[in-house]
This record gives sequence, structure tokens and C-alpha cells, in this order.
Amino acid sequence: MGGAAPLEGVTAPLEGCRAVRHAGPVTVDFGRTSQDYARYRTVFPPELFTRLAAMGVGRAGQRVADLGTGTGVLARGFAAAGCAVTGVDIAPKLLEEARGQDAAAGLEVAYRCAPAEDTGLAGGAWDVVSAGQCWHWFDRPRAAAEARRLLVPGGAVVVCHRDYLVLPGNVCEASEELVLAHHPQWPLAGGTGIHAEWTLDILRAGFGGLETFSFDVEVPFTHEAWRGRMRSCNGVGASLPEAGVAAYDSDLARLLDERFPEEPLMVPHRIWALVARRGPRD
Repeated sequence: MGGAAPLEGVTAPLEGCRAVRHAGPVTVDFGRTSQDYARYRTVFPPELFTRLAAMGVGRAGQRVADLGTGTGVLARGFAAAGCAVTGVDIAPKLLEEARGQDAAAGLEVAYRCAPAEDTGLAGGAWDVVSAGQCWHWFDRPRAAAEARRLLVPGGAVVVCHRDYLVLPGNVCEASEELVLAHHPQWPLAGGTGIHAEWTLDILRAGFGGLETFSFDVEVPFTHEAWRGRMRSCNGVGASLPEAGVAAYDSDLARLLDERFPEEPLMVPHRIWALVARRGPRD
């Protein structure tokens, strides 16, 4: 199998993990939508890993702890580059999906069921601590402190995110308006794909040398795939009851047929990343 060998002693049983997060008044459990999440969420593009490697992050042989790994999307990208990767997540069903996708890709990633804020991994043992598509779900000051504890001196913390872009009249705007019609308390609509506030979490934890970058890509979706992507949304499949998810999906199918009949849909996305370093003498 591809990738460097994971560190010994880091795989934990899946039982007993609590896979629930809270976003204001909304309770979110991505385990409920793990199959849609694994099948329809887009991966990080190769350009992200190329840019990170140019910054000395994610190179072959490096030891990477991927927090909030979910279905292992970011973890597999680093494993494909030859890193020894351990993914950490609180959702057992997502980790099950991650293992299946690793096997299909011929890659090896170790997994541990634990919160990002208290991973139980060895401190001072990791060259890179990463978090992809998940920083907003953490107790961010605690997660930043845990990242610093895990890293070797001079090691890098990497926070990555990919957002579809809500623009006037586009399918993203219409789909989110429909989420709000079914789930009026959903607090995470909108956004620019730039997460400047997260830089303060990292700086306050004592990291230095902080850099950020972003770039935009268009991602093709069939109607079926876009419906699956939106079912995996925290405001839909991860928080609505089963009947509510089905009702949203039916309405979205109708909306796509009436307003966005073309296939594939070309959906704009923004990739954003933050990289910072633990001091060499910390």
C-alpha cells in the first residue's frame, strides 16, 4: 500500500466516541450523513498539496496528525505524497468510510477515535498537524494548543478549507436559501471562503511565521451529485430528521430541474489555507 508507515500505537477502537458538535442552537452529527459525505464531498485539489510542499509541508517521510479527519480526504492527500499519517475524529462512521476509501485508493492511514482538543497522541512527535474542513467545529483555542503540543520544534500547523461560493443567482445561493426554508435556525449560511479569524487562534497559541493563501476552482457536479453534496451539509443531513432530509432533497431536485437544468453544474469553490510554525526552541 502507498504512503509511509504510520506511527505505532495510534489506532484506537471506534466504540465510545461521541460524534456530536454544536453550532449555536443546532446539534450536528456527521455520522448520520457519512455515506453522502464520503461519496459526494469534493476532495482538495492537487494544487493545494503542491503549494504546501513548496512551503516544506506534506513532504515524503513527514509524520502528519490530521485532526477532524472525517472521511480522510486531507489525510489521503498527505499519504499519497509519502507521509506517515494518523487521522483523528470523533465520528466512528466517518472513520469507517475513511478506511474503505483508503483501501480503494491503495493508501495506508492510521486512525484514532478522539476529539481534536484531546487526541491522546504523543506530544512533540509530529512534523505536521493538519485540519481540513473542520476548524470551525472545534473548541478552537484548545485545538490550537493541542496542535502545538503535538508538534516537534519547527513543525507546522496547517488549517485548510474548501467552500462553495454563494454568488448572486447561482446554484449555491438557491440551495442555501432552500436549506434555510427547511431549517430556519441554521447559522452557517453564506461566507466568503476566507477565514481570517482563525489566524488569531493560531497566533494566540504561540505559533509564528504565519502565512495564508487561497485560490478558486470550478468543480463539476451532476444533479445527483449536487443533491448528495447538499444532503451532506451540516444544516441538512447532519442535523435534520430523516423526513426533513428527504423533503429538502425532493425540493432541491425540483429546483435544479426548473432553474438549473444544465449538467454538469460548474460550481465555484474557494480553497483557503493557513500555515504556521512552532518555534524551533519551544
